[in-house]
Amino acid sequence: MIPEDKRNVVKRALEEAFGVSELEDIRMITIGLSSALIFRIVVKGKAYLLRIITRTDDVSDPTHYFGSMKMGADAGLAPRIWYLNNEERISITDFIEPHPFPIDVARAQLPVTLKQLHSLPPFARRVNWLEFVDNCVKKIKDGQILPAPFTAELFERYAAVASVYPRDSADWVSCHNDLKPENIIYDGKRPWLVDWEAAFLNDRYMDLSIIANFVVRNDEEEDAYLHNYFGTTASENQRARFFLMQQILHMSYFSFMLLIVSRAQHPIDPEMPRRGFREYHDRMWAGEIDLAKNEARMEYAWVHMDRLLQNLRSKRLEESLRVLRASRKGAKP
Repeated sequence: MIPEDKRNVVKRALEEAFGVSELEDIRMITIGLSSALIFRIVVKGKAYLLRIITRTDDVSDPTHYFGSMKMGADAGLAPRIWYLNNEERISITDFIEPHPFPIDVARAQLPVTLKQLHSLPPFARRVNWLEFVDNCVKKIKDGQILPAPFTAELFERYAAVASVYPRDSADWVSCHNDLKPENIIYDGKRPWLVDWEAAFLNDRYMDLSIIANFVVRNDEEEDAYLHNYFGTTASENQRARFFLMQQILHMSYFSFMLLIVSRAQHPIDPEMPRRGFREYHDRMWAGEIDLAKNEARMEYAWVHMDRLLQNLRSKRLEESLRVLRASRKGAKP
C-alpha cells in the first residue's frame, strides 16, 4: 500500500517517532482532492495519520504547508505532530476519530477557532487570492467558455464588488483557506483543522465566508456567527466586508470549477438540473458529495453562480458597496 520508494522513509519515521519499524494496521483514506497519499495507521495500539506528499513541484513544496501545520498544532488547532520531514515530504500526526458535527454547534465553535487561527504569527505570502479570482474571471471571459449574453449581467455586477473590496494586505492574517467539511474534524467535543496545504496569509473574511456557506442560514444566525468571531456586535463595515467577500467566494468557486471541467472537456450545460444552495451545502456537510467528479463540480459551479447572481441583485449588495465606498473615502458610513 505504501509505495516501494517510500517504505524505507516510513520505516525511519516510525523508528524515530515511536521506536518501532512495523505498522500494526494501515488503511488508505481517500476523502478530499489532495494528490497526497493519506493513511490511517496503527502503532502500539494507537491510531495516527500518515501523509506522504507525492508531487514534487514548487506548489506542493511542504515547507510552507508543514510550517503552517506545525503552528496550528502548537496552538492546539491541528492534531499533534509526531514526525515531520520536509525533504522526504512525510508527516505523522494524531488521528482524530470523526463524529457528526451539528451545524448549530459548528456555528458557535468555529468562529472562535477562526479567531485563534487568525491570531497566529503571519503565515507565508504565497498567493494573492483576490488576484487569483480576478485571473479566473478573465480566463472565463477570454476563453469564451460561456456565451457572452449569458454572463454579461453576472460579470458587470460583480465588477462593482471587485473594484470596491479592500485589497490592503497589511490587514491580512494567517488563514487556512480550505475549510471544507472534510478539513474540519469534530471529535465529539471540539473541531480540529487538518490539511494545511492551502494555508497562507490572506483576508480574514475568506475563512469566515467559507465556513458560513455551511453554517449560516439567515440574518439572525449571521449576527450570532460574527459576534462569536469579533466578540461584539459586528459593525456596518464588518458586515459589509463579510457580505462582499461571500460574493467574491461565490465567484471563485463558480469560475474555478468551470475552468476545471472545461479543461477536462466535460460538457458545460448551464441548464443542467441542480439543487439549491442550501441543500447542496447541507449534503456536502454530511459528506454526501464527491467534488472529485466533474459532474459534481459542474453542479457546484452553477449552485454558486445562482446564489451569486441572486445576491448581486439584492438591496444588501448596494448597501454594502455604499458602506465600503464611504469607508475608502474616509467618511462615516
